[in-house]
Amino acid sequence: MKEAVRLRGAPEPGPDLQELMHRVAGGDHDAFASLYDAVSGPVLGLVRSVLRDPAQSEEVAQEVLVEVWRTAARYRAEKGGVMTWVLTLGHRRAVDRVRAAQAATDREQRAALLERMPAFDDVVEQVEARLDREQVRRCVRTLTEIQRESVTLAYYRGLTYREVAELLSVPLGTVKTRLRDGLIRLRDCLGVTA
Repeated sequence: MKEAVRLRGAPEPGPDLQELMHRVAGGDHDAFASLYDAVSGPVLGLVRSVLRDPAQSEEVAQEVLVEVWRTAARYRAEKGGVMTWVLTLGHRRAVDRVRAAQAATDREQRAALLERMPAFDDVVEQVEARLDREQVRRCVRTLTEIQRESVTLAYYRGLTYREVAELLSVPLGTVKTRLRDGLIRLRDCLGVTA
């Protein structure tokens, strides 16, 4: 195993992050470049440990550092160190990305499931309508020939009572009686309560 070789004595102390953050809050681009160099590696490492995707990790780390630039004035030294604050922003942003990705996946799965499911309401309605039609046909067959003829002309062909009477060459009152008797028999056959 190789040992690390030191060319100098003690390692150089890092930049004063609080001083840099103070200058970044004032809009100092050079201070931000130094702060970026000091925190970008740890931010990317933290974000990558949460996301596991290198491309998304780089994107989220960049978003975090842009947020640091925009919100540097919100940093409060009495609440914690600069590195802690920046890493907290990074962790929150990474967790938000994971949650957003999971929510999108859940939505897509629900949408796919809905697309595969038959429209039960349509199926039920179609079956019920077909059964109703069959029952009406069966009940119409129980009518007398003259009742069936009057009901068919009035309700299936859409003729008025007067037109049915003229077509059948019978008095209007007779047509009305046939229709009333036929409709009563249909009601009873279909089990409709008045």
